[in-house]
Amino acid sequence: MVGLFISVWVKRELLRKYYVSEARVCAVGCGVMGYLGNKGSVSVSFRIEGTSFCFIVAHLASGERKGDEARRNYQVSKILQRTAFAHQGGDEFHHPKAIFGHDRIFWFGDLNYRLFIDDALARELINKQDWRALKSFDQLKQEQGEDGVFQGWREGDIEFAPTYKYSSSNGNHYSGSLPSRTGEKQRTPAWYV
Repeated sequence: MVGLFISVWVKRELLRKYYVSEARVCAVGCGVMGYLGNKGSVSVSFRIEGTSFCFIVAHLASGERKGDEARRNYQVSKILQRTAFAHQGGDEFHHPKAIFGHDRIFWFGDLNYRLFIDDALARELINKQDWRALKSFDQLKQEQGEDGVFQGWREGDIEFAPTYKYSSSNGNHYSGSLPSRTGEKQRTPAWYV
């Protein structure tokens, strides 16, 4: 994958205590023409004793226009459909073949779901640290509520300012928050998961 990397680390004391096995990886491209690696995912699957784990890092389609979230939802569905972990040797009865075959699943990355809100109102709510009000405009939450994507998944509590996208010249200001002569895009702040 272009620009995607995943690394799963296990503490040495856990390795001494538990048997880690059946490590597998899978990359799914969802970019140009639905297959190139500029968008997509890299997944790692393994087992610790009798529990199977799957970690997925994804980079989904960008954009703030209405309808861009549908492209992201489509890419999530393609990642879920096309992620397959090949069997090796005699483990075909133990190792999950797909994401939903695992006991524990963790999905993270640059999902690109945005805050569907006026930029000025977003910045006002950020200044007030009103995360609950801000979260009500979160596309990911809206899509989950409309049966669009990630049904049954849980996201941890968000009690911090949006993390996207800080200006390259000043990490204390969001990109586009100040008048710019460099042609910097105006971006409404958003959370990256």
